Amino acid sequence: MTLLIITTIVVAFVLYKRYFPVLGVHCITLKDLDLNQIKVIDIRDFNESYKNPIEGTINIPIAYLKRNIYEIPKADLHLVVSSLLEKNMGIRSLRKKGWIGYT
Repeated sequence: MTLLIITTIVVAFVLYKRYFPVLGVHCITLKDLDLNQIKVIDIRDFNESYKNPIEGTINIPIAYLKRNIYEIPKADLHLVVSSLLEKNMGIRSLRKKGWIGYT
C-alpha cells in the first residue's frame, strides 16, 4: 500500500512538472518585443532552430539548458519554444536558477 502511494506521488510530481502550465507567463510574438531590453533564448531542438533561425537569439536547446545556464545573461528573458512541454520545463529550470523576469 505504501509503495502504491509513493509511486502515485512520484508520477503526479513528474506529470505536474512537465505538463501543468506555468502561471503568469504570457505568449508574446517576437515582433512585439523591445529586443534592446529583453534577451531572447531559443530553447528549441537543434533541428528546429537550424531550419527556422531567429536572428539575435542565444541558442541553448532544452536538453542542454541546465549545463549551459552560465551563458544566459542576467536580464529579462523571452523564450522561443516549439511546444508547451519545452515552455514549462524551460521556465521552471530558469526559475530554479534564479531568473525571475519572463515574458
